[in-house]
Amino acid sequence: MTAETTAAQAEPFDVGAFLTAAVPMVATLGLEYAETTPERAVLKFRDQPEYRNHVGGPHAGAMFTLAESASGAVVVAAFGHLAAAATPLPTTATIDFKKVARGNVTATAVLGRPIPEILAELAGGTRPEFPVHVTIQRDNDDAVTGEMTIVWTLRPNN
Repeated sequence: MTAETTAAQAEPFDVGAFLTAAVPMVATLGLEYAETTPERAVLKFRDQPEYRNHVGGPHAGAMFTLAESASGAVVVAAFGHLAAAATPLPTTATIDFKKVARGNVTATAVLGRPIPEILAELAGGTRPEFPVHVTIQRDNDDAVTGEMTIVWTLRPNN
């Protein structure tokens, strides 16, 4: 493994701006990137009447997109510098809706495995898989409204 493959030596870039430009759904929903690091990302979804469901909260699809986008931000921050060598792809996702999420909501995504371990698997010729855990909370009272786990892989570009 060379210095170019370590997250610590990757060129810094604005993950939020990159994903807003690259993923049209992010811009459509108006998702806001509050924090992006290789271990954690925080995204905000502002209350918008056109995306509410029948009980007055964000539609389940909007909640899913918020959480998946937060997970993607962590993955891009951690592994985006490997774009020429590997493509990050989600493999599975599970979401649990816990409470109605009225008002603005925030999704916090956390990488579920150490970056060096994932990079070592990729360098060793295997296709690593790793979870990203996401918590969705209401901004007005911090109540957890949903939890999601997305399993990602780094597919080598052959």
